[in-house]
Amino acid sequence: MLAALPVAERDRAAASRLPPWRAEEYAAARTLLRALLREIGEDMAGGPIAADPSGRPYLPGRPDLGVSLSHSSGRVAAAVGRGCAVGVDVQTPSYVSDRLLRLCCSPADAEALASMPEARRRVEFAWIFTVQEACVKAVGRGLSGRPWNVPVNLGQQAGDWGRVSWCAPRDGESVPVGCAWNASLSTTS
Repeated sequence: MLAALPVAERDRAAASRLPPWRAEEYAAARTLLRALLREIGEDMAGGPIAADPSGRPYLPGRPDLGVSLSHSSGRVAAAVGRGCAVGVDVQTPSYVSDRLLRLCCSPADAEALASMPEARRRVEFAWIFTVQEACVKAVGRGLSGRPWNVPVNLGQQAGDWGRVSWCAPRDGESVPVGCAWNASLSTTS
C-alpha cells in the first residue's frame, strides 16, 4: 500500500541527498506520516516535516501535533498524537549480546532471554527495545534518554513509564514495533 502513495516533492528532494538505502526509508517514513495525518483530517500535503537539533521530527506551525518516525532494514513506522508527544520505534531483530541483555532487561528476563534459541531471543529482545526506544522518543530524548532504564518485561504488551504510556501490539506483527505517548507535548517526563 505505501508504495502506491505519492512521495511529496519536498521529501523526495531531501531524500536525494542521502545514501540510496537511507533515502528510500526516509521518503517512505514521511509518506506514511503524511498518510496518517490525512487519516485524522490534518492533511499537510507537501508541507514541511522538520527536525529539532536532536533529530526529533516536528511539524512547523503545528505545535498541537506530536509526530515520530522510525525505520529499520527497510521497515518504517510513524506515529501522530493530537495534543501529546509520541514516540514510535520499529526494529528488525538482530544479534543481541549478553551484555546488552543485562543492560536493557531485568535480571530474570535477561536470564530467560539468554536461554532461548537465538532466533527467538532476537525477536523477544527487539520487542522490549522497541518499547524502550519509543518511550524515550516520546519525551524527546532518543538514546540520550537511556532507553535501557525503561522497565519492560518479557512478553509485556502495554504499560506506563512515568507520564508515558506505551503499547507493543504483538498480535499479527511480523516485525517488532512499539508506540508511546506522553500526556503533553512537553519533553520532560
